[in-house]
Amino acid sequence: MSNMLVTGGAGFIGTNFVHYWRREHPEDRIIVLDALTYAGVAENVEGREGVELVRGDIGDTPLVEELLRKHDIATLVHFAAESHVDRSISGPDAFLSTNIIGTHSLLKAARSVFLEGDGRPHRFHHVSTDEVFGSLEPDDPAFAETTPYSPNSPYAASKAASDHIVRAYHHTYGLEVTTSNCSNNYGPYQFPEKLIPLFLLNCLSGKPLPIYGDGMNVRDWLHVEDHCRGIEAVLGKGSIGESYCIGGGEELPNVDVIDRICRSVDAAFEENPALAERYPDAPASRGVPSETLKTYVTDRAGHDRRYAIDETKAREELGYKPLRDFDTGLEQTLSWYLSNEDWWRKLA
Repeated sequence: MSNMLVTGGAGFIGTNFVHYWRREHPEDRIIVLDALTYAGVAENVEGREGVELVRGDIGDTPLVEELLRKHDIATLVHFAAESHVDRSISGPDAFLSTNIIGTHSLLKAARSVFLEGDGRPHRFHHVSTDEVFGSLEPDDPAFAETTPYSPNSPYAASKAASDHIVRAYHHTYGLEVTTSNCSNNYGPYQFPEKLIPLFLLNCLSGKPLPIYGDGMNVRDWLHVEDHCRGIEAVLGKGSIGESYCIGGGEELPNVDVIDRICRSVDAAFEENPALAERYPDAPASRGVPSETLKTYVTDRAGHDRRYAIDETKAREELGYKPLRDFDTGLEQTLSWYLSNEDWWRKLA
């Protein structure tokens, strides 16, 4: 049995990781540290066996040190971050504060307890994004661990900075760190400002589906549970000081993703006529295709054209590979949102 500190564990990916880890490692105890800002939901993890939720800021270094010592923690998995690109464009200050200063606060606490304390074996795992690598042209090779950093949004720049600080704490102080850079996640518990849950819920409520530019921006889609499996592999088999790219192997234009969402919603209404009563504003409730809600809007400032992940290193060194194809994962995601209306109604 061991104890783990998970920052941002009441957010989307953190919540799924906590649930996954408890299922796969029921002997371990998890302390979740989360500031419970707009995207953190206490009920995601509160009251779960083997999980303790602490409301607090990762920028509170003394608090983090206290948690590491009090709970005899040897593994820290760092999810906590501001992550919505649109929000970073309109208000970058919070991104620099949380993603850079907050990460440095955690590193200071980990150094104090892990290195200057009893010198216990430890791991600081930093969860990052493929957006730090910038944008790819259609024929460019996919992002790999050796791809030069070239962030294009305040969000991506703040995550790039945090990656570098984590690396520096390993090379300068000897902190035992690993980093993973993931592609676009989707799945249960995702806050409805991101593309897939936003468009799913807009289809149900009959609201427009706003598509940036020509809709041909390409992303690599990764089901959140496959991401959790990837982090598990890094924690178990990853080399100290190394980074690993974790992708879903599903490179799709945004407009293709949106079309699949529309078809999935339409199919769900055909299979379950009761949905028309629950969601009378949905076009599908009247037999009208959800795609009629599509509308094209002015492109986002600095919108990266294409992301793609080369997961060769994770596959060869860790044995990682995604288990879900996109259509299966999307169907499961839609089913979850239809079954958990009480959860998203409070947030949407």
